[in-house]
Amino acid sequence: MTTARALRAEKWQLRSRELVFGECPLVMGVLNITPDSFYDGGKYVDPQAAVEHALRLEAEGADILDIGGESTRPYATPVSVDEELRRVLPVITQLAEKVQIPLSIDTYKAKVAAEALAAGAEIVNDVTAFRGDPEMIRVVAESGAAICLMHMQGTPQNMQDRPFYQDVVREVKAFLSLARDQATQAGIPLEKIALDPGIGFGKLLEHNLALFRNVHTLHELGCPLVVGPSRKRYIGQIVGNMDVDRLPGTLATVVAMARKGVQVLRVHDVAAVRQALRVFLAVGGLD
Repeated sequence: MTTARALRAEKWQLRSRELVFGECPLVMGVLNITPDSFYDGGKYVDPQAAVEHALRLEAEGADILDIGGESTRPYATPVSVDEELRRVLPVITQLAEKVQIPLSIDTYKAKVAAEALAAGAEIVNDVTAFRGDPEMIRVVAESGAAICLMHMQGTPQNMQDRPFYQDVVREVKAFLSLARDQATQAGIPLEKIALDPGIGFGKLLEHNLALFRNVHTLHELGCPLVVGPSRKRYIGQIVGNMDVDRLPGTLATVVAMARKGVQVLRVHDVAAVRQALRVFLAVGGLD
């Protein structure tokens, strides 16, 4: 693990600023402007409620805000471009004037990304890694935005039906390597690319655990790693209770990912994660 971690990227170049990584991961706060997301769906569909929550996340210590207008939970119903824009644009427009931290648009649709970037977003978080919309790669390259490319087997509508891998770590790493190369060949600089192994996206419990245990090997790809462990199904599966409060399991995973050098953690509970990381570092967790 020491060798792989030594290769970790030390910064992520956004459109107007540079994020420099320290000993612990940066925290990407999740803002779902949807009625059907798996954890907080419906809480922030009102633009003002969404803006107020985003400001809370910033005050709690978020380093990035990731804003999405379409749920990508298993079996979620897709929404139109117009509906997604109706949900996210008023919020991004307001937040671009109110917050000091960078905004990320969680979308696989090129038109949504383009309008969100024009409104002030700096990062595109594409869970399809350009496969959802062939125009996305052009939009990102021409805008100068940063991009996060995620691995997903299938689509949200079918990804959990029968996920299968011969070697999930090798296959996810190969996919992310190809996605990275596709981006650079299209003119997106390497320093603007982050990669996400896609925990819970077309993976069974054993696949998620293998990726968590071996995530440090993905540092060899030369890009920052973004991992989203927050309150996902694997926690209930591990403890044998799908109704359990998944925050403690999320925090345990956050600490494990910090030890493996992951640069960005995408989470709902920013304050709790910040506290866990601060204490972890103070007590010598990285020694």
